[in-house]
Amino acid sequence: MPQAIESTALYDKTLGCLLGGLIGDAMGTPTEGKDYRFIQETFGWVDDFSCDGTDDTVMKNLLCEALTRTGGYATLDDWGAVWLDHWGEIFGSKMAKFFMSVLHTAHKMKRYASPRMAALGNMPSSSSAMCISPVGIVNAGNPRQAALQAYNLASLIHVQDVGFCQDGAASMAAALAAAFVPGATVESVLSAATAYILPLSGAEMLGRIDAALSLAREARDYVAFREEVYDRADRFFCAITCDSRETVPLTLALFLLAEGDVTKAVTYGANLGRDADTIASMCGAIAGAFQGVAGVQPAWIARVNEVSSLNQEDLARRLCEVALAKAKCERQALDVLTALL
Repeated sequence: MPQAIESTALYDKTLGCLLGGLIGDAMGTPTEGKDYRFIQETFGWVDDFSCDGTDDTVMKNLLCEALTRTGGYATLDDWGAVWLDHWGEIFGSKMAKFFMSVLHTAHKMKRYASPRMAALGNMPSSSSAMCISPVGIVNAGNPRQAALQAYNLASLIHVQDVGFCQDGAASMAAALAAAFVPGATVESVLSAATAYILPLSGAEMLGRIDAALSLAREARDYVAFREEVYDRADRFFCAITCDSRETVPLTLALFLLAEGDVTKAVTYGANLGRDADTIASMCGAIAGAFQGVAGVQPAWIARVNEVSSLNQEDLARRLCEVALAKAKCERQALDVLTALL
């Protein structure tokens, strides 16, 4: 009798990833765009949430739809088609949360531009990196392939002079895929996060990630790290707070400081300030895949079930089925190659 998907480690890590990402997004919502000192004075220590997130979660859901439609092989064309099919998800009640690059891209696709041309002229953001976690899920255990697919999908929003945003998406997808590997460690996940970034074109992103991780290892403590990052704003912050050159390195540094723990990952992100919802969401997604559902507080899971517009267990089940179908397709290609040999 075949094993139920819900009893597998694949499902456990997938659901953990989805929960961690949504919780981080929601927890960082009230602190987004704020200085950590203002957060301390106003909120104290943020460690709970009451909403279902922002554009980060909406975009992730749209990407899940594209991956489901294509058996895990979604391209920028497929993701763009989902945007147009679900126009109301972007231009609905949460439209104000979307960065203008996404809104501009959607309008250009609707009126005159093909998906691979719609990103021209866009400003930098984390609009692809923040929601790319499903690509890591459907490429579980294969960070190289996750990064390659992320590069293609991210080009829907960022190309040419802001191509470093593709590097950010590739880094997050690869880290997520590596978190699924049995016996994964914090260091193996961090290694995968940089292993598949283009070495020449992605040199700036690689340098920024290295600097953030070096500072985290030197500080060893979240509070000290946060203070040092703000004191060296010229090195770690960007003119646009949601620039992936800022959010991705900080996410990986917080994952290191949290030692892969989901609770620490999402609260560290939410209390950091700046693009808090995105940082907490990306860090929570990686930590959720790393620890699985057991790493997520039961009270938070219950809250997600109350506020989420999508059933996360059903979404996890569908993504697992896509991951298995994709793996089967690739196994068939291996069989062909083996026969040829």
